[in-house]
Amino acid sequence: MTLEPAKHAGGAPISTARTKERETANWRQNTATAAQLQRMTFPPVKFILPGVVPEGASLLVSRPKLGKSWLVLDLALAIVADRATLGEMRPATGEVLHLALEDGLRRLHHRLTRLLPTFGSWPQRLTFATEWRRADQGGLADIEEWIIAAECPRLVIVDTLAQFRKPSNGKGQIYADDYAAIAELQKLASKHTVGIIIVHHDRKAEADDVFDTVSGTLGLTGAADTILVMKRRAGAVTLHARGRDIEERELALQFNQDTCRWSSLGAAADVHRSAERNRVLDALKEGHSLAKDISTVADLRNRNAADQLLFKMARDGEIVRVGRGVYSLPGTDGGKTGKEERSSVNATKEIGHLTDLSDLTELTDLTELTGNRTEPTTSPEPMPPSAGGRR
Repeated sequence: MTLEPAKHAGGAPISTARTKERETANWRQNTATAAQLQRMTFPPVKFILPGVVPEGASLLVSRPKLGKSWLVLDLALAIVADRATLGEMRPATGEVLHLALEDGLRRLHHRLTRLLPTFGSWPQRLTFATEWRRADQGGLADIEEWIIAAECPRLVIVDTLAQFRKPSNGKGQIYADDYAAIAELQKLASKHTVGIIIVHHDRKAEADDVFDTVSGTLGLTGAADTILVMKRRAGAVTLHARGRDIEERELALQFNQDTCRWSSLGAAADVHRSAERNRVLDALKEGHSLAKDISTVADLRNRNAADQLLFKMARDGEIVRVGRGVYSLPGTDGGKTGKEERSSVNATKEIGHLTDLSDLTELTDLTELTGNRTEPTTSPEPMPPSAGGRR
């Protein structure tokens, strides 16, 4: 004999009604009113690298062979050995798991010999893996197992995303696949309050916003807590940082070929501004006086940026403006030729035809146009009669 489940008056089984009640209760547990939120307190955000890499998932992007693997390896050593990185920046200490999925143990050994002294013991708290299961094959569970087993887990490095994420079969939605590739790691980092740096490549095409150069869809940058982009421009490398828990910043970086370590030179705006000014001075020393030529030779971003920089340099006395769009070094006659060429047409105009003096340079002598001089002027000599005009 089969017993039917008890039912409410409306006919719905009691067990089903209770399930619906539990489902209703669950969503309430995940909500908060503004008044409740006002009374809540939260611990401060933990930083792996102060001001640059907070806990959570960080996407580190650059062109291949730019040196991002050296950067994350030096950061890992700084964390486990309690030493500075990027010059004088000290990260939080702890244990690190480094998934070097594009390297072998031989290459890692070579890099460590460049970054660490050959004497003494190398750090025990830094664990390497050159092979690891992909995310959809148990790789995420393996990372979580390491985090739980570690005494003080601080950072996981996934180098690179392409070697760890679920391979694309070309049939799914690209945005959704990209988002999931980062979101799964982001959830893991948030759950255990650790940092996970995911190394990735950028695309060849440039963009007005450097963060739009990340290879892939916006799903990658949308899921990451922090985005770090290393970009080389005019021979200088800048680390661009943007994230949910940090203020956007740009650091000028310099790589030391002898030590194979990156160092921060300070705010990129200040460092690059000084470098741009030096390139402008070099262009002037090479004989370039026109703004458009200086902009090209000095590798300035665009003509508008060049005009602004040249104006500021002239204001600061570093260069001299000798005409519209013409500059020279102080104490030289560079640009004189350019001025003469540009003013040759204006010099032949009669002052009565001039209705706009805004095009005159600072060095234009208005008395040459008006004739208001203190010394007397001489009348032109009369023209001799022509031979055909004799009578």
